Amino acid sequence: MVQQNPVSNASPNADQSLMAFLKDKVNTFVRWDLVRFFNDNPHAMDTAENIAQYTGRDVHEVETELLGLVEDNILRMTESNGRRIFSLTTDQTTRDLIRRFVLACDNREFRVNAINQVIRSMR
Repeated sequence: MVQQNPVSNASPNADQSLMAFLKDKVNTFVRWDLVRFFNDNPHAMDTAENIAQYTGRDVHEVETELLGLVEDNILRMTESNGRRIFSLTTDQTTRDLIRRFVLACDNREFRVNAINQVIRSMR
């Protein structure tokens, strides 16, 4: 069975919702890596230090962006023994949006547009 491309078969509104998600929530490359990490590991519950190791990113940048993703309701944060533990939201609508975003990134055209959007937001 051939897997359908989530971007090429999507309505223009779906593309707009993914680009809005990128612009409003996943507006840095660190956030992009974190969203991908949690999409690929939906049951992960870990500290910023460990997540930074898994993603190959600086721990301070990762912690800052994890906290931002918590504020944006993409991730949840709990405290255990004085340590912050991050996990993916339980909201199914948000999880579906994340999954669609990650799948859309397999499409070269979407990925190029997404990269350009992140670069523009960094200026």
